[in-house]
Formats: sequence, structure tokens, C-alpha cells
Amino acid sequence: MIKAIVELIRDCDSFLVAAHGKPDGDALAATLALANALRRMGKQVVPYNQDPVPQDLGFLPGCNAVVSQLASTQRFDVGFILDAGSLDRAGSHLAKHCDQLVNIDHHPYSEIEGALNYVDTGASATGIMIWRILDGMGFDFDLEVATCIYTAVLADTGSFRYSNADREAFEVAGRMVEMGVDPWEISSRLYESQPEERLHLLGMALGTLEVSACGRFASIVVTEDMYRMTGANAEHTDRFINYPRSIEGVEVAIFYRQVGRREYKVGFRSAGRVDVGELARRLGGGGHHNASGALAEGTIELVKARVSDMIERALADA
Repeated sequence: MIKAIVELIRDCDSFLVAAHGKPDGDALAATLALANALRRMGKQVVPYNQDPVPQDLGFLPGCNAVVSQLASTQRFDVGFILDAGSLDRAGSHLAKHCDQLVNIDHHPYSEIEGALNYVDTGASATGIMIWRILDGMGFDFDLEVATCIYTAVLADTGSFRYSNADREAFEVAGRMVEMGVDPWEISSRLYESQPEERLHLLGMALGTLEVSACGRFASIVVTEDMYRMTGANAEHTDRFINYPRSIEGVEVAIFYRQVGRREYKVGFRSAGRVDVGELARRLGGGGHHNASGALAEGTIELVKARVSDMIERALADA
């Protein structure tokens, strides 16, 4: 598959590179790693995301080139869809702008109809898969591309704390450091440059902390009222789920984020025993064994009750 993608890159001239909306570190950094590399090869390339670049990722090289709209007449030889799981998460309309699509992802059940599908659920990050492609081309990595690859790996392995932090993740990160990436600078930009509003919102969210009677799952909630009171927004909630996840004995963490009057985005994190990707799929969402999400309708009480029942059953079967 890598060979086929390499040949496609060599044979074509214009490229669209897109990832899922509300991009996390892996999605945006992988996008920019590929876009920056293609540009260095002399290709015409447009990096796209339907949502703005998150503030904490604004240091990534090339982020100022990311667009959120395409002209109706714009066409590309190839459209790369990264880390999306499905085309609609990146933008269903993108297909009409591209002669062919290439899906690159490490989520299970990730296939895009009519696309060349390069899916590896064993890859620690989509950024790793971009590295494999570029390395397979004999690409001469510069600091800009190396910074993006390192950031993708760092973000999706939870700073090398998650179970997906395998040997390849460390090896690729090490190679990027050899190319000049400063690990302290990247970590500082990602984790130690927080706006004040985020901390006010975090304080309110932690006030909603609930730990189950069995002590094996815990949750926090962010509501639209909290945004209004703190001046924060959904972008500021990144990594909030790590707080209930960090409680001793907790095997599943849940983050309920209100997105409508009776709608909540439900994020799951698992310590490993419970497949939260399966839980999310039951709610119409998706993701990995250890990290997933879905959209649920109803009051927060009803959503919590439904999710709690699912988790209790999953823990009993684990």
C-alpha cells in the first residue's frame, strides 16, 4: 500500500490534505507533515480542515496555510483524508473536489468508498503512517516536517504514556530529535501555554467529578453555561478527560461535553481492559480500543444513566 501511495505522489501534481474536524494534535500535525513535505517536492498542495486551527497547535509549521473553505471550481489530482475514520468527519463534499481519494488512518473500521485505503490499527498515530510513506520515498526530512511528525506522535501517545507508545513510536520520535526537534519546546507549546479561561473552565468541570460506587469508572461534565461563565469554548476542553482517567482504580473515564440543548459529545478513555471503541459504536460513534467518542441525545441525567449501564456491563464482561 505504501508503494502505491508513493507512486501516486510521484505521478500527480496537485493534492488536498484534510483530517477530521476539530483536529487534535495527531490530525493537524499529520496534515501539515504531509502538506509541508509535498510542497518541498514541488507539488501544489492545500491543507484543509473544516474547523479553525486550535490555539495550542498554532506553533506547527505551515498552520497559517490551512484553509476551511474551498472554491467550487478547485480540483485536485489526489485528496488525502487523514485520521478521520470516515469521509463525513473530514467533509463529505471533499470527494467532488478530488479525482481520487486516499484514506490514511489508524482507527478500526476506517474505510472510504472508492478510496485507496491505507489503514493500520497497530500504528500509534496517523503521523507515524505519514512518516512511513515519506521515509519510503527517501524524503530528506527537514525541521518543519520533523516537528510535525514528532508532535503527532507525542500527542497521540499521551506523551508516550499510553499503551500505543510502542517501539516504533519511540524510534520515530528519536529520529525526529536527531533532525533537530526540541522535545522541551514542543511539550511546552502543547501543555504549558494555557489561556486563563481554560483553567477557570477546568475548575468548574472538576466540580462535576463523579466516581462510580465500584470505583472503576469516573466522569466529568462541561455544559454550555460553563462556557458562558468562563469565556472559554470547546477548544479549551482538550485533555480534560485525563483527570478522571488519572484516578487510582479507574478503568474507564468519561467526558460529557454539551453541544446542544439535549445533545452531549461523550468521550471515553480506557485503561485497557474495556474496549471503549465498541461502546462508542453502540452510540453511533467510533474510535480505538482505548479512546473513542460518540454523540448522545437526551438530558445529561439520561445520557449518564445509559452510558453507566453500558460500562457496568462491559466491566462485568471484561
